[in-house]
Amino acid sequence: MAPQVEVMRRADVNRLYDEKVNRQRSRNTEREQPKRKRRMRQRWIERGMGLDLPFLLLVLVLVIIGMIMMFSASYPSAYYKLNDSYYYVRRQMVYAAIGIAAMLGISFFNYNKLHKFAFPMLIFSYVTLVVVLFLPGNVHRWIEIGPINIQASEIMKFAIILFFAHWCSLYYDKMQHARYSVWPGIIVFGITAILLVMEPHYSGIVITAILTVIMLYIGGMRVKYLVIGAVLLGIVIIGAWATGILTYAMQRMDGWGQALIYTTEEMWQTTWQTRNSLYSIGSGGLFGLGLGQSRQKYLYLPEPQNDFVFAIVCEELGFVGALIILLIFALLVWRGITLSLRAKDRFGKLLGIGLSSQIGVQVVLNVLVITDWLPNTGISLPFFSFGGSSLIMLLMQMGLILSISRTANIEKQ
Repeated sequence: MAPQVEVMRRADVNRLYDEKVNRQRSRNTEREQPKRKRRMRQRWIERGMGLDLPFLLLVLVLVIIGMIMMFSASYPSAYYKLNDSYYYVRRQMVYAAIGIAAMLGISFFNYNKLHKFAFPMLIFSYVTLVVVLFLPGNVHRWIEIGPINIQASEIMKFAIILFFAHWCSLYYDKMQHARYSVWPGIIVFGITAILLVMEPHYSGIVITAILTVIMLYIGGMRVKYLVIGAVLLGIVIIGAWATGILTYAMQRMDGWGQALIYTTEEMWQTTWQTRNSLYSIGSGGLFGLGLGQSRQKYLYLPEPQNDFVFAIVCEELGFVGALIILLIFALLVWRGITLSLRAKDRFGKLLGIGLSSQIGVQVVLNVLVITDWLPNTGISLPFFSFGGSSLIMLLMQMGLILSISRTANIEKQ
């Protein structure tokens, strides 16, 4: 009997232990339930220490340098034309403050929620492009809301990237077929191009075309479709030129590549801005004339605070200073793409790469314009050129890249 009693006693001990463990597990489950509910409520917000400091610092450095150089380039024009040397920089500082606050706030946003806004955002961008057509003026690009001017094309650029990131991530396995790659590209870009021609805003068409190609290519579209599309686009451009639709664009191309060898009075007037841009770049030499020492900004170079601000950068900081700034831009684009590739989902990868590529595309095109390698088409330099809608939109987009980085780091932890 003794062995049986011992077995029963051990069984009772094990039963009591199992009951204790089950009670402990039950209490732990009850404690975790409120946390799960909180996570459910906070699914729009990503918390944690995933903020990428190098990327953030690169953005802030460019904003600060851009603010300094924009002020240096703009104060003579602001003084003589507006009787206020601080007019442009004061407004730009307000835009930068709003943009940085928005960037930091968006960095906590769950970017995956943008899936449901991809198509509505594209439609909204088309609405803004239509609205500007009914506003007064020969060139329709801005929507004035009180003291704020919103450039419709800035919304459009983001909408294009967001839509194709959504579309390509949704149909990634089918992007080899024309139905899911070629036709969406033609429809979206075609509508956008038509609306931009009506403004007219040809630099916006160029940027949109490049961004569309980038997004479709990284989204899985076959290269042969891109080649065929390029050929068809070339045919359309030739047809538009032959029918006179591109008259405004042809006027902007007058004197292209001949700014320093003008032969007529009309060409001298047409190439005035580009020629003074080249004077600014050439005057800077290797190390520049010094911060604030530009001569071309004293009413020689028209609107130096806008698309041609980098010419003043070259004049005051020289080749070395300009090269350092371009290097910072390159680091920003590289870091943005690197962070995007760490995303756990294809949508995050495509969205981050597209937003980073936009910065690189605009920088390259702006430098080509001010050096007369491209016609003067009005392409702003990110974080440097004066403009509220451009600066705020760019900083908000940088916030999305920080959100992608934050989410990837949280999941990695």
